[in-house]
Amino acid sequence: MSSKVSAKQIDAILPQTQCGLCTYKGCMPYAEALAKNEAEINLCPPGGVAGLHALADLLEKDAAPFLDDMQQKAKPRSVAVIREAECIGCTKCIQACPVDAILGTAKAMHTIIADECTGCELCIAPCPVDCIDMLFLPDEKNDDKQTRANHYRERYLARENRLHDKSVSASRENTKNSLQDDKKAYIQAALQRVQSRQSK
Repeated sequence: MSSKVSAKQIDAILPQTQCGLCTYKGCMPYAEALAKNEAEINLCPPGGVAGLHALADLLEKDAAPFLDDMQQKAKPRSVAVIREAECIGCTKCIQACPVDAILGTAKAMHTIIADECTGCELCIAPCPVDCIDMLFLPDEKNDDKQTRANHYRERYLARENRLHDKSVSASRENTKNSLQDDKKAYIQAALQRVQSRQSK
């Protein structure tokens, strides 16, 4: 494998479904493992045989030993669909979606934005009423695949940034509350000392 290949270069040819089927938490972690030669090139079912060949070419590896395996487990492009009449509005699918492709609020019907759905299937397992189906879609031209992958990456990163900002904000609020509690405790202790001296 060429030592000059970066995780970013590898990530650029992955489908960006962020499905975790490669056993890594998203496409970039898998790309990082490939860049370090810590993972095989046949772990991305959504990439299929074309993706396997692309990785093999980039990393200067032989795809032949992995072809049969990939042909069996290759995952065609798909999109999730919620049977809306059965949805109980639990929001668990919303929390699981890596690209914010699901609309809805608590105790209200949810729906999936088809054009934004990566087909990752991560929304299926958390659904307590099994009201999500996967529909296969026609394959795309290579240019369309790349455009879609880039779009998925942007949405995934936007969600990750949003969650990070939310976490930082919550942490700051907790710190602020903790400081306020400390201040109150300090004042209370000071008052108790004064009262104790006055009672003597």
